[in-house]
Amino acid sequence: MEASKVIHAIYTDDDVLMSAVKKVKAERHHIEEIYTPFPVHGLDKAMGLAPTRIAITAFMYGLVGLTVAITMMNFIMIEDWPQNIGGKPSFSYIENMPAFVPIMFELTVFFAAHLMVITFYLRSRMWPFKQAENPDTRTTDDHFLMEIAVHGNENELENLLKGTGAVEINLVDKAH
Repeated sequence: MEASKVIHAIYTDDDVLMSAVKKVKAERHHIEEIYTPFPVHGLDKAMGLAPTRIAITAFMYGLVGLTVAITMMNFIMIEDWPQNIGGKPSFSYIENMPAFVPIMFELTVFFAAHLMVITFYLRSRMWPFKQAENPDTRTTDDHFLMEIAVHGNENELENLLKGTGAVEINLVDKAH
């Protein structure tokens, strides 16, 4: 296990945090992570994070659901066990498709929603029984924590962070 030092700067206001992130990024320091008690609008853009691709995966998962629905209904209702329901013909899928639209819609939404949640948890490395990685429990209530990697520039970073309105600054050893 290799240990490295990080600075934890704690803020009590989200607007102060946003301006601090912009100042720290302007000084070309790398922000490892930010812990907040609620989503802060625009924080991802201020940190320079790439936009999420979850919408693309949602579309692909929806297509998988639609394909499963069409394949399943064609096999069950047309090939395997055709039934005369209300006098409707059961010779081809196309003739019955209007009756299948609700099932197609529901399975598209079902697959997209469930597979997106699974993808989000796997991508975020969150799985059952995983220990929380929150460095300060106050960030679950009313504090904001900015974690910045230190490369022998502790004093410079501390002076910068004091000027941004941090209420507390701690130098911490972080195990990788």
